[in-house]
Amino acid sequence: MEDVLPDEDGGAQDGARRQIEREFLLAMRQAGAVMQLLGAASAERIGINVTDLNCLNILALQGHMTAGDLARVTGLTTASITGVIDRLEEAGFVRRERDPHDRRRVIIRLDAARGMRDVAPVFAPVIAAWRNVAARYTDDELRLILGFQEQLEQIMRDRLVELRGGGQDG
Repeated sequence: MEDVLPDEDGGAQDGARRQIEREFLLAMRQAGAVMQLLGAASAERIGINVTDLNCLNILALQGHMTAGDLARVTGLTTASITGVIDRLEEAGFVRRERDPHDRRRVIIRLDAARGMRDVAPVFAPVIAAWRNVAARYTDDELRLILGFQEQLEQIMRDRLVELRGGGQDG
């Protein structure tokens, strides 16, 4: 019983549970590190930097937005976002358009054809592999995994807000 620690409820947590939790945390860290390395290698293959690729991904997931909106979502300054948009526009990945309802606003719109030509092929093998892995699970198991993933994403989003000054750092 040398590896028994109190858990959050004040009970005993045995060594087997602690070990699996350590393995889980290590796996999460490793997956995060590999995701970052994959993002860097993918950006390099596409011919852009990682920040620009992240902004492209945000635009693909959330749709068109203003530069200010993109700055808020990424946590970058408006000056930095202007540089990102300039580079992405010059490369043909996005275009600036006047908002038809408010001519003072500029909307950043993703060029889907360019993305399909240059970005999609880089990620297609990973998406195919993810689909193959998902096919091994039942619908209920996938719902469980999805719920878990949503909780992890929320934890990371909450911490991101804290790190950017929107909450107590602790």
